Amino acid sequence: MDIDSKKKKSVKKNNGSSKANWIYKVFILAFGLSVFFSTISEFLLDKVNFLTSFFILLVIIIIGIFFDIIGIAVTSSNEAPFHAMAADKVPGGKEAVRLVRNADIVSNFCNDVIGDICGIISGAAGAAIVLKITASGYVKNEVLISIILTGIISTLTIGGKALGKGIAIKNSKTVVYSVGLILHKLKNNIGINLLPDNTNNRKNGRREKE
Repeated sequence: MDIDSKKKKSVKKNNGSSKANWIYKVFILAFGLSVFFSTISEFLLDKVNFLTSFFILLVIIIIGIFFDIIGIAVTSSNEAPFHAMAADKVPGGKEAVRLVRNADIVSNFCNDVIGDICGIISGAAGAAIVLKITASGYVKNEVLISIILTGIISTLTIGGKALGKGIAIKNSKTVVYSVGLILHKLKNNIGINLLPDNTNNRKNGRREKE
């Protein structure tokens, strides 16, 4: 095996290790978010009235739609505009580049992980609201209320994501940069770095080719 082949394998290994570390972070974050949202929703739904419970349900659905927009925007976006931002040292430019480079993981986290969490919690919240309505005595047909509420949840989720897809594709650059700026602030102000830093590995790969 020649030296160039060894170097290329080393770069691929480093990139793979970087992504593996980030996937580990994603799983931990997904678990934490799931527990957090479940705890908050269960606590709030138990303490508040019907209208407030329905508002909480809407917030959960909106969170799922919001992350779906991010996932689609990242997968449909181009790296080139963000390289110029990163070169000009625009805050969030480097993070935007890394978002697009790791589009597969970002999309999986936003569309699948967060989407599934919000779907499960919204279903549980809907069931809690049905129990709250029937317990109040205003409507006693639990099956009918459950069917209607399930239809409302499904319509809002599917319709919201359908609208979100159009927004994400048409405004992918704006969405990706906005998320990149948030990640930049998290990294610099709080020290939280969610994205794998494979920029150096790519640079090393280019140098080896030269």
